[in-house]
Amino acid sequence: MPEEENIPLMDLVFSLADMTDLVSPDLVNHHFEVAYIAGELAGEAGLSAARRAELVTAGALHDIGALSLAEKLGAMQFEASNPHRHAEMSYRLLKTFTPFDELARLVRYHHARWDGGGTGPDRRDVPLGSHILHLADRVAVLKDKRSHILNQSGRIREKIKKESGAMFHPDLVDAFLRASEKPAFWLSVESPRAELARPRDGNGQVLRLDSCELLALTRLFAHIIDFRSQFTATHSAGVAAVAKALAGLAGLSVRECGLMEIAGHLHDLGKLAIPAEILDKEEPLTREEFNVIYSHPFHTGRALRRIRGLSAVTTWAADHHERLDGRGYPYRLPAGDLPLGSRITAVADVFTAIVEGRPYQEKMGPETAISIIGQLAEKSQLDPALAELLAANSTHIDAERAQVQASAEREYEEFYRSGGADIDGKCRPEREGAASGARQGGL
Repeated sequence: MPEEENIPLMDLVFSLADMTDLVSPDLVNHHFEVAYIAGELAGEAGLSAARRAELVTAGALHDIGALSLAEKLGAMQFEASNPHRHAEMSYRLLKTFTPFDELARLVRYHHARWDGGGTGPDRRDVPLGSHILHLADRVAVLKDKRSHILNQSGRIREKIKKESGAMFHPDLVDAFLRASEKPAFWLSVESPRAELARPRDGNGQVLRLDSCELLALTRLFAHIIDFRSQFTATHSAGVAAVAKALAGLAGLSVRECGLMEIAGHLHDLGKLAIPAEILDKEEPLTREEFNVIYSHPFHTGRALRRIRGLSAVTTWAADHHERLDGRGYPYRLPAGDLPLGSRITAVADVFTAIVEGRPYQEKMGPETAISIIGQLAEKSQLDPALAELLAANSTHIDAERAQVQASAEREYEEFYRSGGADIDGKCRPEREGAASGARQGGL
């Protein structure tokens, strides 16, 4: 089996957690801390290696449904207000990937109190794993980054102990108190990445994904990336469709076309490190905000390079803002260093962004997009041969894009209809024509 079709699951999970935690200094390492603490609590409570691995994975993904920076920071309060909304959103996202069915249920109830207080679910409906996640999450948010971890351990232990039988499962509090007696526990919480052994299944084998599972998981990633904004709710799906179609027309193999689709799903992974408030801004961006936007392909590459066996996809996804004239970003790569896959992703990204619109730009038709891409090719920004290939096949390619984005749009609508409105009475903003503005770039 080719290496790109045998990918360690946790490489992908940790890359997603890394990007999610980069959006604010207050969030750095939070998902890793919760993953580590949940795994330690599971071990102290006598759970199997497989259950422990599942809880580490759940800890690494537990807050992916907190789509705005404000909601992410709100969840970092010990007694968060309306915490069940983002937990439900996380559940709705995770359950779209079949191997995460049970894990999604653990995440759904990870803010449920042991005593059933507040607006949470009935205690009888809450799995033990959810209570472990809840305790691990609350231990992590009690940390003060300004103080050495060993100078805080007593305070955190006392706070958790006081909530035994109220917020937290009494048996799990006892397990936590036993585990946290050791200074090594706290020092590991401070450096969770070094301590997190890769979870293993019951047979002791590293959990891996075949090509079909990899494609399905990267579709989930695309939803997590895109659903943060009404303006990009289907963007990665569109880029993936255009990239795959262009790759086929350019003579790439069936397998390579599949990898191009995966690159399209992942190309904006680094945008998880960009506050949604910047991505949705209708007014012209400040220089400081532009610099934040410009960082996203760097973060995409940084995250994906940690995934063993995904080197080609990493390059194709991370270099989508590089230009043939060597003036792209973030690496200023010359044309000779840009493989065909990277050039395809760049064209697919520009085409999709133009036809779907942005907060600062009305959406345009495919004819206009073809014209703009032709002009960019003449300026040695995009590949001229690919620009011609797109122009010659624009009707077919745009139909493919429209069909895939229509399906993604239905998933977006269902996500908010099922996961958002029934939690706090609020729905996502309507998908409509983007407002016009003076901003350029940042496609």
